[in-house]
Amino acid sequence: MYLSAPDRILAGTGDKSRVVLVRDKDVLNKKGLVQADRLADMLDQAVMALVDRKKPLAAWQQIVGPDDAVGIKTNMWRSLRTPKELEETIRERLMEVGIAEDKIGLNDWGVLRDEKFINATALINVRPMRTHHWSGVGSLLKNYIMFVDSPSDYHDDTCADLAKLWRLPQTKGKTRLNILVMLTPQFHGVGPHSFNPQYTWPYGGLLVGFDPVAVDATGVRILQAKRREHFGEERPINPPPKHVFLADTRHHLGTADPEKIDLVRLGWQADSLI
Repeated sequence: MYLSAPDRILAGTGDKSRVVLVRDKDVLNKKGLVQADRLADMLDQAVMALVDRKKPLAAWQQIVGPDDAVGIKTNMWRSLRTPKELEETIRERLMEVGIAEDKIGLNDWGVLRDEKFINATALINVRPMRTHHWSGVGSLLKNYIMFVDSPSDYHDDTCADLAKLWRLPQTKGKTRLNILVMLTPQFHGVGPHSFNPQYTWPYGGLLVGFDPVAVDATGVRILQAKRREHFGEERPINPPPKHVFLADTRHHLGTADPEKIDLVRLGWQADSLI
């Protein structure tokens, strides 16, 4: 049987939230294209480490069960979307656990009116990490903004209270796994919907965990370190990604304190920036 909600949040050492960073220097080929088999192996390695299992199926069985209906909340922003290869791997693993294909949904902008999400007992949250004009970073916490009819209602104070999205009836208690895609993160941008490949780099990673705050906070630390390296000076993300840290201190959704995060590192270690 899959882990209960409290066990998922604290699947670390003692009272720490476990976050797994897995990297592969060859997950992208020389043309920058995703190598599906390597990406699938990265995800399996991360999930096994997250729940202390030695085989992928046994690990996924700790996260979902055959009676679940699962919505995969992806992100389809055209400039830096969730890799389709990763979406397909997640779908395959859910079916291997015994979940019927017609009980698996995959959506982004249309989740509110998607019957598979309306009826979902479980959510898997997966998206790339990038800087963001309104919230500092586009993160796992922000990925649920499509669960409301008016996302702009959450833009006040640089999106400070995005954690409220995780208390909605459509989302509360349903998230079984968070996957922050760090294959080619965007570490800088100027203006709404800003994208420039100059400000991405082949990090070749995934950050995986049960605590979305801990995963996001770890991703923020990596982006900030890359900005320091690139600009040759301390240049904080602007606007500051306060929603990540307020999700901890104001909303008590998880932990953003690195001292309370059990960071497990797998695979390629060079230039990890953390």
